[in-house]
Amino acid sequence: MRRSAPALLFLSALTLFSCLPFRPAVSPLPPTVESIEGFATFRMAREGGTVKSKLSFLFRLPGQGRIEVLDPLGRTASILFLDDDVAYLVLPGRRAYWKSGREEVMSKLLGFALGPEDLTHILTGRGDRLSGWTLEKDSQGRVVRGRREDLQFEVRQFFERSPLPRLLVLSRAEDKGSLRVLRMNFNQPLKAKAFHHFFLDEGGYRPADWNEVERWLRETAER
Repeated sequence: MRRSAPALLFLSALTLFSCLPFRPAVSPLPPTVESIEGFATFRMAREGGTVKSKLSFLFRLPGQGRIEVLDPLGRTASILFLDDDVAYLVLPGRRAYWKSGREEVMSKLLGFALGPEDLTHILTGRGDRLSGWTLEKDSQGRVVRGRREDLQFEVRQFFERSPLPRLLVLSRAEDKGSLRVLRMNFNQPLKAKAFHHFFLDEGGYRPADWNEVERWLRETAER
């Protein structure tokens, strides 16, 4: 049997069945976005396999991010911290974390090396603020496609009467990911420890390398 790609293992291991808001909802887009948070589903197709997960996300400009996935019982299965050019994947069940460069972590786990700032600009419909991208707009002036080197995005669906993407498709070579936003809010009061690296302070967490993380993800996916 052919081995699954690491990104698919990551997503299949963290597939959610917990309840999240059914009706899509977004708050009014403010003139200045300082932070963005919400829920989404993410479907990824890679090397002949497809998996779907649900996640929560929180980004604070310019460079902080937190992506959290829950297990079927609503417990935290993993947390991905993005901090400028560094990223941490935390696996509470293993009491371990993997630290590496942001682009490497995002590429290996999700298949796409996008940072919090680019993701925020795309999700807020403000693609004009992206640097180094070639953009295409529709008749209403909304950004519908973008390309940077071999990475592309396309907005397949917008929220009603809004420039905000509801269905966003990312692709690079044969990899394709679809992000469907379920709920999104802007500039909400943030918890004091939203981006706190608790695993570095608490006893019992140890650093792991990518080989260990990949093996754990395979073991979880094969259960």
